Amino acid sequence: MKKQAKGIIALSAVLVAMLGGGYAYMKLNSEEGKESGEGNTSSTMELLATQAVGQGTVLVSDGGNTGDVKEAVVKNSEGTLNVVVKEAAADDKSTVYTLDEYKDLDVDTAVVGTLINNGNGIQAQSLVAEGCTDLGKYGLDKPAAEVEFTYESGNKVKFYIGDTAPSNSGTYFMVDGKNDVYTVSTSTVSNYKKSANEFISRTILAKPSDEEYPIVNSLRIERGGMDSDIFIKYDKSSEDKHSGGTSASHLMVEPVECYLAVERSTDITNGMFGLTASSVYAPNCGEEDIEKAGLSKPFCTVTMECDDGNTYKLLLSEIFTDEDGNKCSYAMLEGGKVIYIVSADSAKWLTVQPIDIASRLLITAYVWNITELSVSGGGENVDFVIKSKDMNSIPDNPTASDFIITKNGEEFAGERYRLFYSFLVSTNAEEFAVGVPVPDGKPMATIKYTDSYSGKTTTYDFYDDSVMRSLIVVNGESKYYCTKSYVKTLIENIKRIGTGEDYITNW
Repeated sequence: MKKQAKGIIALSAVLVAMLGGGYAYMKLNSEEGKESGEGNTSSTMELLATQAVGQGTVLVSDGGNTGDVKEAVVKNSEGTLNVVVKEAAADDKSTVYTLDEYKDLDVDTAVVGTLINNGNGIQAQSLVAEGCTDLGKYGLDKPAAEVEFTYESGNKVKFYIGDTAPSNSGTYFMVDGKNDVYTVSTSTVSNYKKSANEFISRTILAKPSDEEYPIVNSLRIERGGMDSDIFIKYDKSSEDKHSGGTSASHLMVEPVECYLAVERSTDITNGMFGLTASSVYAPNCGEEDIEKAGLSKPFCTVTMECDDGNTYKLLLSEIFTDEDGNKCSYAMLEGGKVIYIVSADSAKWLTVQPIDIASRLLITAYVWNITELSVSGGGENVDFVIKSKDMNSIPDNPTASDFIITKNGEEFAGERYRLFYSFLVSTNAEEFAVGVPVPDGKPMATIKYTDSYSGKTTTYDFYDDSVMRSLIVVNGESKYYCTKSYVKTLIENIKRIGTGEDYITNW
């Protein structure tokens, strides 16, 4: 900024310099008649620009020094900002500033700091008008922002922010008591035009570090229009690699018990940590603000209990469309002091349905945890019994060779059994069938197994429901629907267990 700009070969640079009050000249050398190639003439343009008048002038200081600012008052069309010291400079740390009226809120101190640091010692791009009498020409008769610094020395400096100059990169600027109009970098003074809301941190709940990240013990979603809450609990057995299940660490308990799909459920179970709003609606909110935002009787409440003893309750309003056409919701933490606006996409609890996060897999028990397995269908009944060859020493990574498998009382090939079980664990649910009456009569097929790890015996009955789908009844209760083609394939594979034919894996 303080050195002369030399050798700028761009017409736009000349225009900037001229508009900023500098001066420039252009020299055109042409040599007509000089042949080049097939007789075409050529010309050379040489453009030279000098430093703009006033460029690099320090406009705001404490008597010529960039001293320490004790406080600042910023007035703009949005209101008044009172900037005060939060933490004094110490050792290698700079002074931290905050907004006086929001000391007890999570203020973005880095952004607030620009209200001091950008103005203190600010340098001009150029001098536009010295001793100006027509301030309205530059938007300085009714400035966009008025700022007053009070230095530790007691000295005060006031300055004004005007219109944006035609160059766009510059904004008109004037120090109180001197009618000299300068341009300064627009980006440097843009924050002086902001409202207080824009300095409040938009992080609703901070994301802990990896070392301090708690386990979410449970999460409950209560929402208008849902017949039942969605209730999710931490699955402690997920810590054991031999337990089976899915890679998700949580289970859905309500409205139906099922595993969760990790790639679709993490934003629901842990998404409150690091949740960021698109904007702040009301800092230091009162009962009237809460009522107006529809949070006195929230449309959706998300309660998260963690193993560190903390419980967080997120309140969400019904979805609305903002002026830009975005789907949004008002949000706040219960007991908090700030109402935010969040996008509906980030607050997925507003729209999530149980089937959206449920794992489609029905049977997830680890293959060598099974001690008994019975399957029937198409007139076939097969009973497997699986026993370890050495009950006192089961390997960490067992294989078929470590077990004795019998089929209907006769020894059966372990690998053949494993392949059949691999087909079973590919059983997929398509949708929930909670509350559907269990049909009368005999099911099309049945799978029943005992898991030694959990100690549970589970029975899946598959009933004919329609041309394309079957009803899955789990332990006597309707739970899911699946495609009928899977049940037909299951029956065919039951028939193939003893034939040696390859199992069908597509349906």
